[in-house]
Order: sequence, then structure tokens, then C-alpha cells
Amino acid sequence: MDTIAVVLEKLRITIEKKGIAVLRIAVGIIFFWFGFLKFFGQLSAAEAIASKTISWLTFDTLQPKVSMPILAALECLIGIGILTKKYMEYVIPVLYFQMAGTLLPLVIFPHETWEIAPFVPTLEGQYILKNAVLIAAGIVLGAIAKGAKLIQDPEIAGKAKQIEEKKEAESGN
Repeated sequence: MDTIAVVLEKLRITIEKKGIAVLRIAVGIIFFWFGFLKFFGQLSAAEAIASKTISWLTFDTLQPKVSMPILAALECLIGIGILTKKYMEYVIPVLYFQMAGTLLPLVIFPHETWEIAPFVPTLEGQYILKNAVLIAAGIVLGAIAKGAKLIQDPEIAGKAKQIEEKKEAESGN
């Protein structure tokens, strides 16, 4: 039994050490892949709602034949930026902006995104709601890009928490 515990502990440590890199790569691939699909017409499951949302936002001045390549390029650039770690301080805010746009259909097109609002999303609504995970991942990646670290040792994490709480108390927050 001790051997299993040791193996599981080593696995946990390895996963924690590589977790941020795995998160960054997964998010980068998702953005690049889904963006790339938007270059090819009907291949993207989100194309219809995305183009409808952009048309609504721009008062029908940006038609899908223009907006979809722009959105595709934007998502591909976000993906490449995250994958390569280049310009993360610029890419992450663009990710937030793009993600905010993806959530809009939940509010502006409720008949298409909810069966029974706000409790039962349609399949399209579910596709949109999963973006909350990408937003959370973006927040973590943004913090890491600015120098934050994942603290694996619980004792050190506890000390860091005490320091943060002391700083907050001193600043009056």
C-alpha cells in the first residue's frame, strides 16, 4: 500500500509542476483550432451565432463575410500568442474581450440559447456557457504571465497567504 501512495504522490507532484503548461497549451490549441475552423465557412459550430452577434453589435454594418475572417484571425492570434507565450500581456486582454462577446448571445438571443431561461440551456447555450472555463483559464494564465506562481507546497502557500492578508490589511482593502 505504501508503494501506491508513493507513486500517487509523485504523480500529483508531476501534475502540479506541469499543470500550468498543460493549461496554457490546451487553451492555446482550443483558440487556434476553433479560430482556424471559422476560416472555412460552415465548419465552425459557433459561426451562425457568432456572426449574428457581431451583426447585432455593429448594427448590421459588419456582415459575416467580413466579420468571420476577422474573428477567425483574432482567435488564431490569441491561440498562437498563448501557445508561444509571446505578448501574453496583450493576448490575455484580447481573450477577455473576445470571451465577453461570446457570452452576449445568452442575453441578446435568449430564445436561441435557453430552453427555460436561465436554467436549461440549448445545445448552443451549453457551447457558450463552457466559455466560463476559458475565461477562468485566461485569468490564471494572465496572472502567471504577470509573474504569479503556483505554490505547490502547502506550508509555503500558507505563509504566502498570511503575507497577502497582512498586505491587504495594511492597505485597507
